[in-house]
Amino acid sequence: MRKFNAVLSMGILALFLVHAIAGSFQLAGVMAGGSVIMKAVAWLMLGLIMIHVIIGCKLTADTLRIQKKAGVSYYKENKLFWLRRSSGFAIMIFILFHVLIFLGKEENGIFRLSYFGSLQLLSQILLVLSVAVHVLTNIKPLMIAAGTKSYTRILIDILFILSVILILSGVGFVIYYLRWNF
Repeated sequence: MRKFNAVLSMGILALFLVHAIAGSFQLAGVMAGGSVIMKAVAWLMLGLIMIHVIIGCKLTADTLRIQKKAGVSYYKENKLFWLRRSSGFAIMIFILFHVLIFLGKEENGIFRLSYFGSLQLLSQILLVLSVAVHVLTNIKPLMIAAGTKSYTRILIDILFILSVILILSGVGFVIYYLRWNF
């Protein structure tokens, strides 16, 4: 199950990169919004995320069951584990906001979004930060699960690319907020 979850995570990450780059360009007004392909990518990614959440919940339940059986939780030693779980939970909450905000409708071939104010901007910046924490804390185990023997150089490249895309996403949200409100 862990191997399947690792492959699933790589697929989600790849779809996320496409979604984040295209979405940033759409929010900044550089690219037209409402693409059928991008919508399909987004819904596919959401479906994969739901499967990932189910697997994560099962693995967490297994861990809690083992801790209860052992009679010891080792909370301090497992802070990274709980950081991964709590950042994943935060992502679920902020994805809900993301879908509600960006679930626009098409009118005469033009994609329209709902209102995008300060609270919406804050929720989307928190989504970007939650994704950053979740991916940054999980990338090393993902690389190990993928069988990468010497992952240090690749890890730094991946983290750099991810950081640039997350910054691009945050900037896209801010530009969209400014375009909407000023």
